[in-house]
Amino acid sequence: MADGIPSLDGPGFLSREPESAALESLLRDARAGRGGALVLRGDAGIGKTVLLERAVAAVPGLRRLRTRGIGVGALPYGALHELCEPVLAAAEALPGPQREAVEVVFGLRDGPAPEPSHLGLAVRTLLASGRPAVCLVDDAHALDPASARVLAFAARRARTAPVAFLLAGRDEPGLRHLAGLPEHRLDGLRRGDALALFGSRLRSPLDARVRDRLIAETRGNPGTVLEAQRQAGTDPTGGYGPPAGPPDDLGLRTLSADTRRLLLLAAAEPLGDPALLWDAAARLGIATDAAAPAEEAGLLRLGARVLFAHPGLRSSVYAAAAPADRRAAHAALAEATARPDPDRRAWHRARSTIAPDEAVAAALELAVPRARARGGLAAAGAFLGRAAALTPDPARRAARALAAARLALGAGAAEAASGLLATAAAGPLDERGRALAALLSARLALHDGRCGDAVAPLLDAARGLAQHDRPAAGEARLDALAAGLAAGRLGAHHRARAARAAIGGEPGHRPAGLLLDAVGRQLTSGQAAAPALRAAVDALLALPDGPDHPSVWLACGAAADLWDDGAWRTLAERQLDAAHRTGARGVLPLALRQLALARVHAGEFDGAAALVAEVRATTGPWNVTAPLWADLMLTAWRGDGGHFDRLADAATRVARDRGHGQLLSVLDHAASVLHNGAGRYETALHSARRASQHDDPGLRAFVPSEVVEAAVRAGRPELAGPAMDLLTERTRAAGTDWADGIGLRSQALLATGPGAEDLFLAAIHALERTRAVPQLARTRLLYGEWLRREARRGDARTQLRRAHETLASIGAAGFAARAARELAACGERPAKPGATPLERLTPQETRIALLVADGATSKEAARELFLSPRTVDAHLRSIFKKLGLTSRRQLRTLKPGLPANKARSG
Repeated sequence: MADGIPSLDGPGFLSREPESAALESLLRDARAGRGGALVLRGDAGIGKTVLLERAVAAVPGLRRLRTRGIGVGALPYGALHELCEPVLAAAEALPGPQREAVEVVFGLRDGPAPEPSHLGLAVRTLLASGRPAVCLVDDAHALDPASARVLAFAARRARTAPVAFLLAGRDEPGLRHLAGLPEHRLDGLRRGDALALFGSRLRSPLDARVRDRLIAETRGNPGTVLEAQRQAGTDPTGGYGPPAGPPDDLGLRTLSADTRRLLLLAAAEPLGDPALLWDAAARLGIATDAAAPAEEAGLLRLGARVLFAHPGLRSSVYAAAAPADRRAAHAALAEATARPDPDRRAWHRARSTIAPDEAVAAALELAVPRARARGGLAAAGAFLGRAAALTPDPARRAARALAAARLALGAGAAEAASGLLATAAAGPLDERGRALAALLSARLALHDGRCGDAVAPLLDAARGLAQHDRPAAGEARLDALAAGLAAGRLGAHHRARAARAAIGGEPGHRPAGLLLDAVGRQLTSGQAAAPALRAAVDALLALPDGPDHPSVWLACGAAADLWDDGAWRTLAERQLDAAHRTGARGVLPLALRQLALARVHAGEFDGAAALVAEVRATTGPWNVTAPLWADLMLTAWRGDGGHFDRLADAATRVARDRGHGQLLSVLDHAASVLHNGAGRYETALHSARRASQHDDPGLRAFVPSEVVEAAVRAGRPELAGPAMDLLTERTRAAGTDWADGIGLRSQALLATGPGAEDLFLAAIHALERTRAVPQLARTRLLYGEWLRREARRGDARTQLRRAHETLASIGAAGFAARAARELAACGERPAKPGATPLERLTPQETRIALLVADGATSKEAARELFLSPRTVDAHLRSIFKKLGLTSRRQLRTLKPGLPANKARSG
């Protein structure tokens, strides 16, 4: 995220397509030797910085020089010095007056103030020295005037230099120094884009009318949209409740009492309904002229909707009011709220009430289903929790508090759930209520304690519920099984106990019951449980709305163990969608983790990284392993050893503290991927064998092949045998392309002679039909390595080149470096990351390729370039070799960066 806008998946960029195209065109021109400049103007948070960064990322090959304005206190020429410092060494080659100007300004020699023209030309020449460059200047409105004037001079004369000036600043007086440069003003996002941005990270449902009011208050400013989104995320009622935030006087003391009360009414009424506001104001005796001072002060806008000038003003006004004044405002709003909206009326009545009142509590309880439909679990829990607080009868209060605690826990509000559970325990509960309270207590203990220690209390709760609530008893056993799996190697006896309790424990064919039985059988009978796992996964896939129980994430692991990456991804996406739809924040980190892992498997590393960041943002103290699990796998595939070591230390500490042995297995598996990618095969073998010893569900499709590769490459093929036997058993039972591809590749590694090549080719063919892009590239890498050892360097280069291209493009740096080393051993320099196919060619080869791609014959290309046809043919052979092509026709599919007529014009 930069300047308030996150990077969103999907096409386009939040109404900024024209600006992005203009910026990228300017940068491509600079790369070709024709410079230019553009100033982006706009309010804070409008998206200037991120727009520049995205454009620069889209046009690789430019040296990046940066500076920014710092406003008051900036030294003269300070920003200019920061921008030019990386290229100051080139000052020695400048003409005398220009060199002297630079040296004087940057304090390298004494002398009189230089001529502005000499300094401006010197800076232009310096910035254009070396390879093409882009100069990024942020907060340009806050540049020191001396730097701003020189940069403007250089930017105006950039057309004949390979340098682009991109400057971003607010509409403030400081930008006057840049007058005359091409500029573009960024305005607010279109409503549809603002809605997309607002909903991009909103993890709980929100009343649509409240959402629309928030969007209107932001005026499309992306930074303000995200601030409104954060504010909405703190409202547990899904848009029913009052805004939360710190008090801020905002000059309210200078306003009349009636104006302050009118502002409070507007803050407490979340829909922005002017008729409702004035009705409530009349009930409090507030005249209509009380609005004028608030409008004049820029606090409120009255029109078709009542809007604050900024979403944060609403919360500040509400927080600054006295409790008695808030209650009076809610009482007036309750009386004014129309009867067709009984839920909001009930909520305002509840906010205006202190003493227990069964009528108010009953109205709130009646509104719970509709509150849940509008605002999810958190809203339903808030309604029912407030109802419990206002309930006079102890037994009814305990029952309502218990139901509210279950909703709060599902919404991820463990602290609120704990308080409500204490209220429920204080009152009389029937036998079913006591069993449900025991289940909630066990779940809360799981949040706060060690995984294995939660198994026994959860199973005890399941037994207590068996006679009263069989679905809830099944959920308790599923939770116990999940806790046992998480305990892994650090709690084998807990896992075994949970597995025994799972088998046959849930009657009927409910999907959760099938999953419970199937995973229990997997833990006790191994591969024989595959049919049961398949039935459970298929039953979950058949659910129209997706699974929403916190432990159904186990199904994603079951799908992976079945080598069904399509089902794995579908289940993860459905569970994430269900979590968003219902506001089940307790499920959210696990759903995000599973989808992140599925994206890593598909080579979508950037998308996975975004999900890892979301996992971290949504994780509470009870599920700290969720981001670590996903981040370990992503970092291992990216080959970032330094970051991996830091993650490994954190994961080891968390695993030991929480008794989370499964995380240690994930760590071992991730380490084997990291070290196999780096060619440290002995280390990889050690980690992979340790992970294989524990054979944790969810990892069974991944670990054995790492053992085989590491053992073979370490020169210890005898250690690969047991893993290969296990892999063969599992892949044959699975019968998917993913399973076939990995199984065939592993067999190829152990094979000798011509049979190995057949196995490699069959593995590649199978993996080409899967989502497993990184595994396909690894298979090409292994095949290329085998071809090189067979002294078939030409064939090896073709496979290694394709492997390197894919691995580099997805960001698998460790494996890409391994492929690059192999390519170098074959006598070929690998392409730079991000290079287009034509960037591997010499300038002469590029021109020939463009001409031939445009349909020219060798004779025609020779005539155009003043070469002989034989020379053109020789260049074509080199082109085909570098690009892995076999015919002229294939050149036409490259879509080169320059049109052919430019090649013809020379």
